[in-house]
Amino acid sequence: MGTVLSYLGLGALAVVTVFPFLWLLATSLRATGTIFAFPPVLIPRPVTLANFAGVWNTMPLGRFFVNTVYITGTGITLTLLTSALAGYPLARMRFPGRDAIFYAIVGSLMLPQHVGLILNFVTLMRLHLIDTYAAVYLPSVASIFGIFLLRQAYLVIPQEIEDAARIDGAGEVRLWGQVMLPLVTPALATLAIVEFTGYWNAFLWPLIVLKSPDRFPLAVGLLYLSGLFATNTRYIAAGAVLMTVPVIIVFLFLQRYFLRGIMLGAVK
Repeated sequence: MGTVLSYLGLGALAVVTVFPFLWLLATSLRATGTIFAFPPVLIPRPVTLANFAGVWNTMPLGRFFVNTVYITGTGITLTLLTSALAGYPLARMRFPGRDAIFYAIVGSLMLPQHVGLILNFVTLMRLHLIDTYAAVYLPSVASIFGIFLLRQAYLVIPQEIEDAARIDGAGEVRLWGQVMLPLVTPALATLAIVEFTGYWNAFLWPLIVLKSPDRFPLAVGLLYLSGLFATNTRYIAAGAVLMTVPVIIVFLFLQRYFLRGIMLGAVK
């Protein structure tokens, strides 16, 4: 009985979770009819791809897509590198103040995300990085969640593996790069999924630091679909679907690593 209730609850949760995307997809494929009908119409008749063609003709979708791929790829690469480097000494090295540094880093998670907007903007302005791609991803490169996740992943690696590598003559850099890093691959994949979603869907910060439309990512570029006096909801839905599909594809490819990475440090 308990198993049945669990499946029913999970099924209901899945329906609630996937419903907004289904409604978005149905709206993007609808040619005519009321969009905000109740109950919602999830099977459009007739089905049309004209809204996607309209999005392509309304804004430079290819340019925005390339911008988003570049910002997301660079941001994820730098975030994985900094998190892997910062998490390693906090987990495997002993030095004065190590725990205090870790608790200070984790404690900053309690601060609202938008607290640093003004400080980051002023810093980038003084570095003359406003209206550049670097201004979008640099403030997010040092991920607190990433450092915490990688530290927990390093902690569960048996000490015997490290001792064996040191006996073989491995230095600190070689120990990290050739021994430790491959063992935390699931955690890196988990962090990549989380950061991909964040970078790909970023809207507020790119809108603040980017002034040139030719540097806009997709999320900001969708503003082209909203007019001053009228908004084409079907076009916006089509653009949102185009933004969401890559996230789904990335998750499907990396989902087998996701739970493994989350649970990697749970036994410590």
